[in-house]
Parts: sequence; structure tokens; C-alpha cells
Amino acid sequence: MKLRLHLFEFEDQPWFPSIIRAGMMDYLRFMTSRLGIYQPLVPVLQEALMKTGQLHLLELGAGAGGGTDGVARALRQLPGLADLRVTLTDLYPQPSAWQGIQESSGGQIGYEIAPVDATAVPAHLTGFRTMFSAFHHFTPAAAEAILADAVRQGAGIGVFEGAGKHWHEILLAWTILPIMQVLATPFMPPFRLSRLFFTFIIPLIPLCTIWDGTVSILRMYPTDELLQLAHRADSRGKFEWQTGKVKHWSGSQVTYLVGWPKKA
Repeated sequence: MKLRLHLFEFEDQPWFPSIIRAGMMDYLRFMTSRLGIYQPLVPVLQEALMKTGQLHLLELGAGAGGGTDGVARALRQLPGLADLRVTLTDLYPQPSAWQGIQESSGGQIGYEIAPVDATAVPAHLTGFRTMFSAFHHFTPAAAEAILADAVRQGAGIGVFEGAGKHWHEILLAWTILPIMQVLATPFMPPFRLSRLFFTFIIPLIPLCTIWDGTVSILRMYPTDELLQLAHRADSRGKFEWQTGKVKHWSGSQVTYLVGWPKKA
């Protein structure tokens, strides 16, 4: 699918009720973690960390978290990466959600409580930058600015989307995934009566998730556009860039763009 439509997502709207947004984020975090959506990226990130000599992942646009945890655990099992640390950041920090991730990780995943703009990351926040399931939220100009800031500060960066850009993945968003969401809702931590109410009584959470999931795929950048954004952001060719897709065990795909300074 080459079509890219920058339609609106409910979770991006400032007026959208936080209680519905929280329910949607709980579901995404739960499913990303339980299904190991980003596990196929472990070799990609391993190479990036080795190229940059980093033992720190700085996650931008972390939302409620969930993208990094399983990947970080797998990376720590690899030679030279046992001391890998992660810092979660977002323009709208969610410390209440992140605290549980920090505790379950034994402190190996921390967070920045101050807002962090991915287009202008404070210099004291170092590490290999990652962005899971968030890059599609940005317009081409903002997406290019995110990559340009990494180039300007000489920080390696990887952007990852937990899907391929295919019509059949939109079909999944309308059929199988809503069923999985309803079945999983009673078992998602933390327990919230509001999540049950807005799933089973007034089904705003699953309906808004279907819409946002569909729009997310339509807003995703194909691999060739990711590479074009990277080259525009890195007009002097200071970075080495790689883009591609890896397959998840379920048959879906994970799309990625990674880059690091050539001098590294």
C-alpha cells in the first residue's frame, strides 16, 4: 500500500476523554507486550547499539509504554548488552503508567518526568533514540524534524511501527483484533471499572481503537518514504540509514528505520 492519508486519531485530540484514552492505551500496552510485537526487531537494535556503542535506549513518544520492555529484556541476554538501560519520555508524560514498568523491570527502565519534545530533545538526555508505534502521528515536516534533531546531536535513532502497510492489516483491525480486545479486557492490569464499562456497556474503547488502528496504518510511512525523510533530514550524509520490514510470528510485519553516525 503506497497510499498515505493523514487523518485524525481520537487519542491525539486534546478534547478526547482521558478515561477512554487510558483504556485504549492499556489495551495497546497489554497486547504489544503479550504478543511480543517488537521481538523481531531485536537483531536490528542489537546492530544499532553495537554500531553506536550505546547501552542506553531513550524512548521518545513513549505514551503508556509497552514497546520497549520485552525488547530490552531480550537485548540484555545478548553479549555486551547485560547493562542496557531504558528511559521513557513523552511530550505528555505518564508517570502513573511508567512507574509500574519501572518497578517490574527492577529499575532498568526509568522515565523522565518533564515533557520531552521529540523534535528538540534536551542535550542531557543521551542514548540511542527509539520511537515505537508513534512516528506515524507526525506530519512529514515534524517527522523530518525528529530525524534532523538526532542528526544534529549525533544521536542514533530508530523508528518502529508494529504493522506493515497492507490492506489485510486494516482488515485485521476491523475483525480479529476487536474480538481479542474484548476477550483480554478483564485481564488487563491495572484493574479499572471504567475500562469494563466503556468496553462492555458503552463500547467507546473498542470502537475508538478500531478507528485509530485503521488510521494508524493509513498514516504510516512506507519504507521508501522513511528513507526519503531520513535523507532530507541528513542532507550532508552524516548518518548511515537502513529501512525495511521484519515478520512477526503472527504473519504481520514490523516496519523500521534506523540510523547512526557514520563516524561511530
